[in-house]
Amino acid sequence: MEHWLSRTELLIGPEKIARLATSHVLVAGLGGVGGYAAEQLCRAGIGELTLIDGDRIVPTNRNRQVIALISNDGLPKAEVMAKRLTDINPAIKLNIMQEYIKEDRFETVLSKPFDFVVDAIDTLTPKVALLHDAVKMGYPVVSSMGSGGKLAPERVEISDIADSHHCRFAYMVRKYLHRKGVFTGITVVYSPEPINRKSVREVSGEENKRSVVGTISYMPPVFGCFCASVVIRNIISD
Repeated sequence: MEHWLSRTELLIGPEKIARLATSHVLVAGLGGVGGYAAEQLCRAGIGELTLIDGDRIVPTNRNRQVIALISNDGLPKAEVMAKRLTDINPAIKLNIMQEYIKEDRFETVLSKPFDFVVDAIDTLTPKVALLHDAVKMGYPVVSSMGSGGKLAPERVEISDIADSHHCRFAYMVRKYLHRKGVFTGITVVYSPEPINRKSVREVSGEENKRSVVGTISYMPPVFGCFCASVVIRNIISD
């Protein structure tokens, strides 16, 4: 029987398979984007993942999140994702942080050596804190901008954050990073597709959330796969 990574090895070769197996990637946020990014990294043979997410699965996650099933309602996302990834690759090393990380703790979290950082956080303040600290500490990082309110996967782009455009969330991230002295050096996945205002609903009384944006099943996975591709291609590049 062929090894489970034999098709990947056929594409990239054994030396790069070994390179992926000895890599350690941090994925912050396991929602629609981060969950798919983590799974693609695992399926590509990344040897070690650190996963951060303090949320639990709720019914509204089921339209877009890979781990959201009726049978998983109410369970911690990090716990469910860890079980899923181990079922894909029993040899993977997982470090699980089942908590909401405040912005003043990211420097400590990043004290471990990582080969890449994936930012799939959808709340502005901790997102900017993670990006700032990752850049300051010299980590390569890919960050997902807003996938909500988008319908056209062919419009998704990968660029340096300085070159991102026509994305309100990317604008806000740039604005706050500029205040911290960061202008470039972050790869972002974003879409300039305009958002229909009717797809945005203001909310109150929810921690870390001021609005809800409508989403379609395939867009967060597309963003997550793009993020994973940035990591994988960077690690195996010659």
